[in-house]
Amino acid sequence: MASFERFEDIIAWQRGRELCQLVYAATKKPGFSRDRGLCEQIRRAAVSVISNIAEGCESQNNASFVRYLYIARGSCGEVRAQAYVARDQDYITEAEFLTLCATASEASRLIAGLLAYLRKHLTTTQSS
Repeated sequence: MASFERFEDIIAWQRGRELCQLVYAATKKPGFSRDRGLCEQIRRAAVSVISNIAEGCESQNNASFVRYLYIARGSCGEVRAQAYVARDQDYITEAEFLTLCATASEASRLIAGLLAYLRKHLTTTQSS
């Protein structure tokens, strides 16, 4: 298992938490909040990022952690896709859109790095 004391120590989780804060702030805006379907879906996707990192870390085995990280990474893409819809509907500004997408992309890259580390660790320990 990767050596983390707590899931809160994982930088990808921290970036995912920032993403959640951005999403919740954007979805509280009057226009966005009235679109309940999109509002709820983008919130669920953002929460999924940190929830899956936490659940995977707490699972106490690398194979489960990897599976949860792939789900978290997919949720980062989902947030980005929904940010396009929000921008296209003028629910968020271009600046908000760019910040959401950049934060989601950064979280995704951090998750990808963690996945690479875990895959290498799994391969190393399985071949020993």
